[in-house]
Amino acid sequence: AAPPEPAPVQAVDRPILCPPYDEPEEHWVYGEANAAPIRTPGRRPASYFYMSQRTGAAQLGMFAEPERDELPLVNLLRADVKRWREAGYPGAENVTKQLLRHWSSADLPRRLFFCQRESVETIIYITEILQAGRGTRWTPQLTAQDFSRLLHGERPSFVEGTAGWYPRLIDPPLSGDGEPLVRYGSKMATGSGKTVVMAMLTAWTFCNRGRRPADERFPNAVLVVCPNLTVKERLQVLRPEHAYNYYEAFDLVPSSLMTQLRNGRVLVENWHRFLPESPHAEGGRTYAVVDKGEESAEAFSRRVLGELHDRGPILVLNDEAHHAYRPAPLESSERETKELKEERKEATVWVEGLDRINAGAGIAFCVDLSATPFYIGGSGHTEGSPFPWLVSDFGLVDAIESGIVKIPRLPVAESSGRPEPRYFALWRTITDGLSAAERLPGGKPKPDVVWREAEDALATLAGQWKHRFDQVQASAAPGVDRTPPVLIIVCDNTDIAEVFFRRISGEQEAGVYGDGEIFPEHLSNSAAHPLRTIRIDSKLLAEAESRIEAGSRADAAELLREIVATVGRAGQPGEQVRCVVSVQMLSEGWDANNVTHILGLRAFGSQLLCEQVVGRGLRRMDYVPDPETGLLTEEYVDVYGVPFSLILFRGRAPKGPPPDDRPQFHVHAVPERADLAIRFPVVEGFAFALRSGSITADVAAIEPLALDPVQAPQAVFVMPQVGMQARTPSLAGGFSTEKQDRAAYYESTHLQTIQFAIAGEIVRRLLSAGDGKSGIVSPHVLFPQVFRLVEQYVASRVDFRGCDPRELGLDRYAGEVAERIFTAIRPDQSAGEPPILPLLNRYRPIADTSVVNFKTVKPCFATRKSHINQVAADTHSWEQAAAFALEASDHVVAYARNERLDFVIPYEYQAQPRSYVPDFIVRLTNGSKVVLEIKGHEPNEAHAKHEAAKRWVAAVNNWNGLGRWRFEVCRDPHVLGSMLAAMVADASPAGT
Repeated sequence: AAPPEPAPVQAVDRPILCPPYDEPEEHWVYGEANAAPIRTPGRRPASYFYMSQRTGAAQLGMFAEPERDELPLVNLLRADVKRWREAGYPGAENVTKQLLRHWSSADLPRRLFFCQRESVETIIYITEILQAGRGTRWTPQLTAQDFSRLLHGERPSFVEGTAGWYPRLIDPPLSGDGEPLVRYGSKMATGSGKTVVMAMLTAWTFCNRGRRPADERFPNAVLVVCPNLTVKERLQVLRPEHAYNYYEAFDLVPSSLMTQLRNGRVLVENWHRFLPESPHAEGGRTYAVVDKGEESAEAFSRRVLGELHDRGPILVLNDEAHHAYRPAPLESSERETKELKEERKEATVWVEGLDRINAGAGIAFCVDLSATPFYIGGSGHTEGSPFPWLVSDFGLVDAIESGIVKIPRLPVAESSGRPEPRYFALWRTITDGLSAAERLPGGKPKPDVVWREAEDALATLAGQWKHRFDQVQASAAPGVDRTPPVLIIVCDNTDIAEVFFRRISGEQEAGVYGDGEIFPEHLSNSAAHPLRTIRIDSKLLAEAESRIEAGSRADAAELLREIVATVGRAGQPGEQVRCVVSVQMLSEGWDANNVTHILGLRAFGSQLLCEQVVGRGLRRMDYVPDPETGLLTEEYVDVYGVPFSLILFRGRAPKGPPPDDRPQFHVHAVPERADLAIRFPVVEGFAFALRSGSITADVAAIEPLALDPVQAPQAVFVMPQVGMQARTPSLAGGFSTEKQDRAAYYESTHLQTIQFAIAGEIVRRLLSAGDGKSGIVSPHVLFPQVFRLVEQYVASRVDFRGCDPRELGLDRYAGEVAERIFTAIRPDQSAGEPPILPLLNRYRPIADTSVVNFKTVKPCFATRKSHINQVAADTHSWEQAAAFALEASDHVVAYARNERLDFVIPYEYQAQPRSYVPDFIVRLTNGSKVVLEIKGHEPNEAHAKHEAAKRWVAAVNNWNGLGRWRFEVCRDPHVLGSMLAAMVADASPAGT
């Protein structure tokens, strides 16, 4: 008998509490059963909800809430990683620091979630600090000695301030043969971006290895292992040479490190590749006369890894890693079902395959990524207990509170606000009280009885689905995404699934259609619309994948696999699917983001299973924060019959007025408007070569600097220096600074001394610009020229706003002056110097507007003069007013809003590499192109971006591969029309 469903917690009115890009500062705390959650300051401790036996904090004698247990190792590491982050990552390699700072930038075209950065930071902290035995500037909660004991599976004695019990991070083979695997587990909720995390880890190891070729802490080969062919195809974006790789799509690697990235190799494989090869196989065929014997670890690793074998030791990334565990012997009372046997076989093949690769080529360590890294029932381990190598945790509730995933919405009683029992515990409602005649041998309900008892819930949920469908289809707004929402029905067995499929689709057998019983005008299949309702047979899909992996095609099964993999994708076979009837579970990798309703028709024996089923509907459609709150907008999935009690949810009365779920807008390039496409160079850096050392800069055109006496930065000043002598020995970068009392600094320092220091920093940058080589031009040739530029800039472009002039010695201001002047400096072509030129992306030097394809809930309006069908703009956005002006101007041939276009300009701010994303690209009637920024308030960093854009324009115009460009800033959209007219009349390419 199934255990009773636990009582759910109270619904919350505002599930989203935190912005997705920052560490959570609030969370909901559950009290006693049926008590309302309490909004609480601070971050939720890492923990899990156990089924029957605690394995973490309880072993320390620590207090744990009912059914909840702490993850001590994760919490200790989380605290230490936070201190390490706030201290600036001391002890990390320089390349690592560069990447970590780059990933935290708010200027990335697609900002990275905090949970993604923390997951990667934890692996790096373990590798570069703990394993290297490096000390920290503070007393860590997890000491290096404790980590050493932990890694090798020893149990340290309890010491105040540290945990007395840890799980083990090494995973020894069951046979005792061979070296154990080192495994680090990262728990990340469905939809929180695990693929991006894998790309970040790959970039970290490849870029470091490129700079330190002999350092095996950083493998230059990565094996990605996944559970099925659908996931394998989706993860190809992890290969740096892939046309749509994530390193470029998410701007994960600064241009200066792209060469190092591309020296590494990534292989993505399905775990089926680990199945032992037949001793009778030769060259992909099987022969009766061939008997090679058992495949050795060396031969196995060469067969699986190919060229990666000789690059060992490698890094392994296990995706959906809850399948990768070592089954333990079952208790005598446990019965091994056919399904359980298959699950244990997969787990065994997966992990034993890694053992053989470890023995044959070497594995530096594995990183296991999963939303549910827990042992399942029948694994031989405590059901629901976490994998002992878990080191970081950002679970589903955390993801809901940060708005990263959709919010489950449950049917609730209007009187109490609690889940409606007959819809919440649906399977129990159906099965309780059935007579023997209504049951099959073995006790399960007959399929027709399930339909009868579930029809009311199905009709209610389908009615909500129809309202959502009509809302999307009837929207008068142009450009609304009319991809239909999807209803998922998860059935207990094949027979029940077949009954629900036939009665919803009206399809009695292949090609024989009739009217279904639930909204037939929308959900019934027909010869014209054969895929409105589909049934997923997991066994058929698995067989199809096995045949495809073996090199043969499986026509019907392959078509089904392709349909399932493309649900909700425009122009793909699964685009018009509206209802999916599945058995037990949907396979991993099924990442349709248009799932809006889920009906559970099976027993749910654990909260883990509830989370896995609900997870199929949690992927968001839009990731644009509300500009006023910084929070992501709420998106919902309505759930019936999945009795989760430990997941935040919003209530919805089953018979009440439907909520106003805003329709999605589909923003994409229109093929019929190819003549309006705009091409642009993909610039990663700049070639700045000096022969004699002659430089120039238009000081009057350099972006100004205003000191802010109200928001004065901390008193960290550049150290007084005179001349170049103190600056020439090192090109490592950055000012020498010290914290000083202002009065003492003013007393000991002159403005000219500060200007000398700024000039010295600029010379250092000039000597290391371009290809990184230095010494070609003497610093003594450059310094006098640079110092004159600094003097002119300080005299004419710095607004001191009543501050003492020596405030310019603050590290922040001195750095900004150095950055702006350095960015504005050009080789003096009149003196015979070669011009500054762009360094283009080696694999994709030219891009265009055809790549734009995304969905959003932001306000949109249709375009006429753009390759992209509509413009999405923030609320109260000047960009939208500017787009109207561009549409109305007779001087504009074409334009593109720079959203998901991946048009970025590299620059530096406060000595950190960043990416500037201008607002528009415009093609004018005179043939020139304009990089257009719409700007109201202009903080100092905006000026740094503008100076970088001017350098970009100068370099691209010198290259002259895509016509003439200019950069313009519009500070009032109402005058943009006259600005455009002036641009057309002006033949000069230099914008201001």
